[in-house]
Amino acid sequence: MNALRIEHLCAGYGKREILHDLSLPPLSAGQVTVLLGPNGCGKSTLLRALAGLNPARGAVYLGAENLATLAFHARAREVVFLPQSLAQGVHLHVLESVIVARRASASPQGQNVKQQAMQILEQLGIAHLALSYLDQLSGGQKQLVGLAQCLIRQPRLLLLDEPLSALDLHYQFQVMALIARETAARNMVTVVVVHDINIAMRHGDYIVMLKDGHQVACGAPEVVITPDTLARVYGVRGRVERCSEGKPQVILDGALPCCGQTPAVRLNRG
Repeated sequence: MNALRIEHLCAGYGKREILHDLSLPPLSAGQVTVLLGPNGCGKSTLLRALAGLNPARGAVYLGAENLATLAFHARAREVVFLPQSLAQGVHLHVLESVIVARRASASPQGQNVKQQAMQILEQLGIAHLALSYLDQLSGGQKQLVGLAQCLIRQPRLLLLDEPLSALDLHYQFQVMALIARETAARNMVTVVVVHDINIAMRHGDYIVMLKDGHQVACGAPEVVITPDTLARVYGVRGRVERCSEGKPQVILDGALPCCGQTPAVRLNRG
């Protein structure tokens, strides 16, 4: 079984602990797990800890393998992390950067690497950028290239930190649909941070809601995203209703007084 298990995980920055003894039910392969919560609750810290980029205590199992015991290079073969922004000043063609990412993987190469790279760029709708330089792209285009670099490495665990933040509505929907499709097809464990609760509701298979470094709720979207959890976690009055197509959506009615936190919810109201 390729599930991800997180047991008694503590992580942070220096002496500042962000995640406090976090344990989660197994996160299944083939499903997209979405992390939700306000700014500073530990979402990005959790991804970085899973990738081995932050000091952490506790156990992280991918299948039967404890990732915490692996050397960094060995973990990097199993786990791929996409940060909110790519490194600046890289003067490579888009296609070349994706090919380099594929060749850095230890998995079998299979079909022609260039052909693989072009297929992924086409799936993401950016094949026309193949010969453009990375340092000439917009922020949204760079995010799409970063996702291509991740997917071509064929990880067992894919970690995406706000991959939609610089994308327009068209690409947000397209990318989330692609992530869900590739997660199922490759039987990966995918964990993604988003801020748009309606995107999480529509595209997430499983939701983990965090606040102050602790788990508040986890489970299916319609079980986790409720008026109660919206109030407790985000300090807002909200409700879940079904649209004309029968799909659930969150409607925000207002902010609760004295919630003592920075607003962090961006909702589609349509």
